[in-house]
Amino acid sequence: MLGELYEAALAGAAQAEVEHSDGTRVPLEVDRWLEATPGDVSLVDRCSGPTLDVGSGPGRLTVALAERGIPALGIDVTPYAVQIAQSSGAFAILRDVFGRVPGTGRWRTVLLADGNIGIGGDPAALLRRISDLLAPDGHALVEVQAPGRPLRTDQVRLCQQGTAGDWFPWAYVGADQIGDVARSAGLVLRETWTADGRWFAALDCVPAAPADIETSQDVYLVYES
Repeated sequence: MLGELYEAALAGAAQAEVEHSDGTRVPLEVDRWLEATPGDVSLVDRCSGPTLDVGSGPGRLTVALAERGIPALGIDVTPYAVQIAQSSGAFAILRDVFGRVPGTGRWRTVLLADGNIGIGGDPAALLRRISDLLAPDGHALVEVQAPGRPLRTDQVRLCQQGTAGDWFPWAYVGADQIGDVARSAGLVLRETWTADGRWFAALDCVPAAPADIETSQDVYLVYES
């Protein structure tokens, strides 16, 4: 999806931009994905139990979790990003969140940081998939936009000095809209908060009737090449 321009930006070999369908462009801020970023601690503090970092990129959050002794797995669709994460000490695999994910139905926490609620351009569909991945008592931690931003889906692509990648869909969800999107996906909004200029939401699974709740099992992280 992101392709060679994204990998070149991660390697420091290109200054890529994100182009929107209306022609506007903003820098691709890869630096903030490569090292600890203000606001990260507020996310890591809320992680409990085995944690799946969706769209983990170069793995800064996956590493931060491991350093706290929290079992964590990063998944990403970009091979070079996964390699960076692995070389940094993260457990990470090349995997699409909509594909076969280890531990499905048993993750206590799923992270969607750095705007990854936008993956696929359909936040409700993505959150339904996250619900499938979570244990019955699990929760999702989602980075969103500030209140007042419109819920929208756009076509975007990466550009750099006359070169452009393929268009792909991406979504944007504000802090005052995530509750409605969560409900449509069978999740419930528990908390929103802001830290260091970033906005986040915690989403819980809707409790099942007692007879329908199965005993949760530990997640054993099995990594595949």
